[in-house]
Amino acid sequence: MGSRESRVTAPRSGSFGNEAAPFQHENPVAIGVVVGPHGVRGTLRVRAFGSGKHLRKGMEPIVAGARRRILAARETPKGFLIDVEGVGSRADASSLKGEELLLDRKDLDPPGEGEFYVADMVGLAAMDDAGRAVGTVSDTFQTAAHEVLVVRELDGRDLYVPFTLEHVPELDLESGRVVIRPPES
Repeated sequence: MGSRESRVTAPRSGSFGNEAAPFQHENPVAIGVVVGPHGVRGTLRVRAFGSGKHLRKGMEPIVAGARRRILAARETPKGFLIDVEGVGSRADASSLKGEELLLDRKDLDPPGEGEFYVADMVGLAAMDDAGRAVGTVSDTFQTAAHEVLVVRELDGRDLYVPFTLEHVPELDLESGRVVIRPPES
């Protein structure tokens, strides 16, 4: 469906020691996660949430509680390789494994026509085809095949719905609802 970024999360504190206090965004959106180091000069291997269009030179995401300017970025078949300020060795890059790259929502490129950010789906009312309430979208996560919606059912159980046209035929952010067709058990 276009540009889709991941769930909203809070930044974690850094491990480099040069930050006085963890930097916090007003409305953070995760744009990727560090999966490990690449090479010996501190390059990060990053898995993008969504298209990865925000993983580009000049952007300044928060990584491990500190704002870090992206100095270089390139896409590979397995994700992105990025160089960021303050990360100059393999050890530095290794210490960031698992850290999310966060941008404030106001720093994101506006979505195009028919596009949205996955984080915007959290909180939507989930309805079935007949218009009956099923629950609320509580989270999303990415699999190798597609994004998955976590729908908290009215009885408190979690329902996992693939974010495909077959299982999510209708999405209306303005009205705050999504129509779901859960897969057969």
